[in-house]
Amino acid sequence: MTSYMQKKETVERKWYVIDAKDVALGRVASKAAHILRGKHKPTYTPHIDCGDYIIIINAEKVQLTGNKLVDKKYYSHSGYPGGLRERTAKEMVEKYPVEMVEKAVKGMLPKNRLGRQMYKKLFVYVGENHPHMAQKPEVLEVK
Repeated sequence: MTSYMQKKETVERKWYVIDAKDVALGRVASKAAHILRGKHKPTYTPHIDCGDYIIIINAEKVQLTGNKLVDKKYYSHSGYPGGLRERTAKEMVEKYPVEMVEKAVKGMLPKNRLGRQMYKKLFVYVGENHPHMAQKPEVLEVK
């Protein structure tokens, strides 16, 4: 008996919505990364992007436990000398909630071409509204 290997032409993609309101950031990110990779499907194939599309709403209402609002730091570098930028998680929640959630999900995806391809199927929005109602996304519960 041989293992089933899915082909990229036969992948069927669905759309899911995750409401991040009052849910821990790590739980939202891990659930999103799991579905973006396609690991929830019985036809999962490691070398094929067989994951589904994810829409995360209410990014500004995501929860951080413990002292992470003060202690957790986000770093980015411009590439120039002295170009290191450091922000706290509190600043990220207030000013850049979309980037914070995207960074959490991206860190849980593979660091290669396939991971970058999977990342393109992630959509994060502030607030309840999103422009993907025509795709009829299913609501996904995160506990």
